Amino acid sequence: MKTYSISEVAEYFDMTPHTLRYYDKEGLMPFIERTSSGKRVFKESDMEALKVIECLKSSGMPIKEIKHFIEWCSEGDSTLQQRYDMFLERKASVAAQMEELKKTMKVIEHKCLYYKTALDSGTENVPLIRNGLSKYSKSGAD
Repeated sequence: MKTYSISEVAEYFDMTPHTLRYYDKEGLMPFIERTSSGKRVFKESDMEALKVIECLKSSGMPIKEIKHFIEWCSEGDSTLQQRYDMFLERKASVAAQMEELKKTMKVIEHKCLYYKTALDSGTENVPLIRNGLSKYSKSGAD
């Protein structure tokens, strides 16, 4: 069975060993085994669990709530409904974040077009893009 050191896992997930130690200290990795000298040893199943932890973290879930999820996993089938409900909530939260990001992207795309047109014209005083700005900015400020 292949195992990984903390530095190998940190590199794989593009994080620091300190972050992994923090996760362990916060109870997010109760499944991690240690050598007789106390070094953490990660298995493939640990890597899969860390992928889920990182997914939840990147979705904006606080560490405290991720810990609840880990605890539910340890409790087994009796917590399937809680885990399912939690992922439904995460899905809704991420969908809302994506909608906000789409709005943000529209404004950024408009500003890219605005400044590209201004650069091509040599001035910001271009009526075509000035008039279109009002739907992106209440103040009309550029």
